[in-house]
Amino acid sequence: MSQIQARSYRPKQAAELLGIGPATLWRWIKEREDFPKPKRLSPRCTVLDGAELIAWRDAQGEGVSK
Repeated sequence: MSQIQARSYRPKQAAELLGIGPATLWRWIKEREDFPKPKRLSPRCTVLDGAELIAWRDAQGEGVSK
């Protein structure tokens, strides 16, 4: 497993990784059942698993920016 996949991303970083805006990220979390779910570390800290995001992105093909 590479270094990039082993880390967690804050929502803004996750959006940048996927090539989308933060609002789109939150909409996908809400609307897409297959999108990786965020984890709440505290009331003010939410993260997404990097390995899950990359696996999801790669499974989408050309529909998501790489």
